[in-house]
Amino acid sequence: MSRSLKKGPYVYDRLLKKMEKTKPGGAPIKTWARDSMIAPEMVGFIFSVHNGKDFIDVSVKEEMVGHRFGEFAPTKKFLRHGGKMQKQLEASAAQKQAPAKSGK
Repeated sequence: MSRSLKKGPYVYDRLLKKMEKTKPGGAPIKTWARDSMIAPEMVGFIFSVHNGKDFIDVSVKEEMVGHRFGEFAPTKKFLRHGGKMQKQLEASAAQKQAPAKSGK
């Protein structure tokens, strides 16, 4: 469900105050406000968005305006698909990459 147009976009006030103190492209601005919307004034700034474990640097570009900070700092790390079939594929790939021994 999206936010009402009557209310306007949600932008965390403290982020705007921190932006006034720094210059675009300067030191990253730390934030835990993953639900804050990216405003046009934020273009060029670097934000360190918390993902639950550590901070991920997000450099704001024009295409990001209207999105939220949480979209650019994933909270889950994809490792790989598992199972027997995956192990067989990895084993066959390792055999193909191993150099052939010459019988001199």
